[in-house]
Amino acid sequence: MSESNPPIPLKKNFDFVDTIRCLSMIGIVFEHTEIFGGANYVSFFTSLLQVSVLQFFKFATIAFFLIAGFLINHKFTEYTPWQYLKNRFKSTIGPWALWINVLVLIEIINLLFIAYFKYNGERHMPSPFIDYLLSSYYSVVINTSFWFILNFLICIAILLLFKRFIYSVLFGVVLGIASLFYSLNLYHEWIRTPHTTALFGFVFFLWLGAYMNKHIDVLFSFIRRISWFALGSITLVLFVLADLEIIYLKSIGVEDAYNTLRLTNILYSLSFFLVLLKIGSIQFVNQVFQPRKTTFGIYLTHEIVILHLLNPIFHPFHWYVNSMTAIVAILYSILRFIITYLISILIVRLLLLTKLRWTIGGGR
Repeated sequence: MSESNPPIPLKKNFDFVDTIRCLSMIGIVFEHTEIFGGANYVSFFTSLLQVSVLQFFKFATIAFFLIAGFLINHKFTEYTPWQYLKNRFKSTIGPWALWINVLVLIEIINLLFIAYFKYNGERHMPSPFIDYLLSSYYSVVINTSFWFILNFLICIAILLLFKRFIYSVLFGVVLGIASLFYSLNLYHEWIRTPHTTALFGFVFFLWLGAYMNKHIDVLFSFIRRISWFALGSITLVLFVLADLEIIYLKSIGVEDAYNTLRLTNILYSLSFFLVLLKIGSIQFVNQVFQPRKTTFGIYLTHEIVILHLLNPIFHPFHWYVNSMTAIVAILYSILRFIITYLISILIVRLLLLTKLRWTIGGGR
C-alpha cells in the first residue's frame, strides 16, 4: 500500500452534494415508511412492481457514505484527523443520544398511559424495570435507524485510522472485498445477515468517495463525456438486475432480501450516483429543503414519527396491508412517506429557530 498524497489545499463548496443529501434522505425515509416490502404477491409482475418501487430508492445509503467520503478530503485541509473525528463525534453523538432518550421516554410514557389510564392500573409496568429499560435502549440502538449513525462514525474512525492509505487503490480493494463478503453472505449465511452485522461493509464507500474527490477532474471529465443514453441504459439494466436478485433471494427464503450490500444494489447505487453527479446541483431542491441544515435532523426525528405518530393517524381508517393490492399498498406507502417527511422537516425547521438547534446538529 502506498503513502497518501497531500490533500488538495483548496476549500470548495460542492452544491451538488446538498442535492444528493436531500434526495438520499428522501430515499431513506421512504425505505423506512413503506409497508409492502415483506409482502409476496401471486403474480411475478406484481412482485416486480413491488420490489421496483423500493429498489429505486436503495441507492440512498451508499450515496450518503460516498458524499461523506467525498467531503472528508477537504475537511483534512481544515483539521487533523483527530480534530475532525473529535468534531464529528461532538456534533453527532450529542443529538444522537438525546433522540434515543426521547424515543425511550415516549415508549415509557405509552406504557404508563396503557397501565394506569387505559386499564385503570390492572396492567403493570414490566418487572424488573431496569431490565426492560436496558432492553429498550438496546433495541433502539441496534434495531432502528439510529444504528446507522453509530455505524457511520465507526466507519469514519476506521478510515481515519488508515489515513496514510486513503488514496491507495490496494487499500480500496481490501475494503471492497469486505463489502463483497456481505454480498456473498446473503447466499451462504456465514454470519447473520441483518444490517447490524455489516459493521465493516460500508467503509469502502467512504474510501471511494474520498478517492473520487482526489481525482475529481478525471471523474467529471468522464461524466461529461458519457452520454445520458449510455449512463441511463447502464443504470436501468443494473436496476432490473437488482430487482431480479431481490425476487430470487425472497424465493429461496433469505430474510433480508432487500439488503443494501447486495452486489447488484452496490453496482446500481454507484451507477445512480454517477447519474446524480451528471444532473448536478438542483437549486430549487437546495433552496426549498435546505439539506445542509435539515438532513441530520430529519434522520434523527423521522423514526419517532414512524413509530409513534403514523399508527394513530391511520388507525381510524382500518387500512391493512394484507388486504391491499400491490398498487394500493404502494400508494399507501407514498402517503405514509409524505406525512412522515413533512412532519419531520417541520420539527427540524422549528428547532432551527430556537436555541435547541444543537439537538439536530445545527450548532449551539
